[in-house]
Amino acid sequence: MNPNTVGTAIFSAALAGFTTAASPIPSTTTTTTYHRAEVDGIGIFYREAGSRRAPTIVLLQGFPSSSRGYATLIPLLATHYHVVAPDFPGFGQSDAPSPDAYSYTFDHLAGTIEALLEQLKVTRYTLYLFDYGAPVGYRIILAQPDRLHALIVQNGNAYKEGLGPKWAQIEKFWADPKAHPEVVDAFMSYEATKQRHLAGTSHPDAYDPDSWNDEFAHLSRPGQREIQAALLYDYRTNVAAYPAWQAWLREHKPPTLVVWGANDPSFIAAGATAYRADLPDAEIHQLDAGHFALEEKNDEIASLILDFMSKQKGTLP
Repeated sequence: MNPNTVGTAIFSAALAGFTTAASPIPSTTTTTTYHRAEVDGIGIFYREAGSRRAPTIVLLQGFPSSSRGYATLIPLLATHYHVVAPDFPGFGQSDAPSPDAYSYTFDHLAGTIEALLEQLKVTRYTLYLFDYGAPVGYRIILAQPDRLHALIVQNGNAYKEGLGPKWAQIEKFWADPKAHPEVVDAFMSYEATKQRHLAGTSHPDAYDPDSWNDEFAHLSRPGQREIQAALLYDYRTNVAAYPAWQAWLREHKPPTLVVWGANDPSFIAAGATAYRADLPDAEIHQLDAGHFALEEKNDEIASLILDFMSKQKGTLP
């Protein structure tokens, strides 16, 4: 056989094997756009992608990130769905008025995002709940339950079982915030910001240092300490609301996908399995990842979402 033919055959076989293994998910960035809307006098930034005629998935951010944390997920979902990802007041590109001008509570954040969705005429949606996005999302659900189509939960806690050991220190702050300023100091430190990404990961090389450097730069802006201290203190209301959220889930049983970075030291793996008590039919996946699981499992999570959503087609609006 001609040596060139043999070489070509070997190369073709290798390429075929690589292509089969990779199996890339269809992706599009052509529909992604960036917007600002005024909601009750507050400028709210949001990313939007996909066709508005398609079912909507609303991605709710965590602390201390923004909708930018979904930049790699959005193109994979936008091939099939309309995607909206807002920045909460005080985060990302949204306005950050002082606590004197805007009350930084999870009730208020939820009301603002609810008003944004109303303004965008998004009245039926699947919610993606991550970190701070969970208490915001559950408030929206309880306020307008008929608008929820399905739930996607990624390290979005709703059970005391899901609170890691670090919350013991935060509980001291809740009991007496003036006596424990060191809790806020630690919460907003550079090391804490970095470790929210790296703690628990088996693949630190998958994490872009720009993530925590940009987040820390944002947290270092004037007024951010007051904003984040107010939200950290108000987080106690979320834990108090867990039984109400659980009761709603138990009664209504929405289709639910739970994908959880199992190595998250903040919202630990037990928080994922706890959903089974109220949602026996929930699809639950524990992933070898940390808190910001998308940074190392983006394509896997996207595949799970697309598969889960395809099963809901008979009930999509």
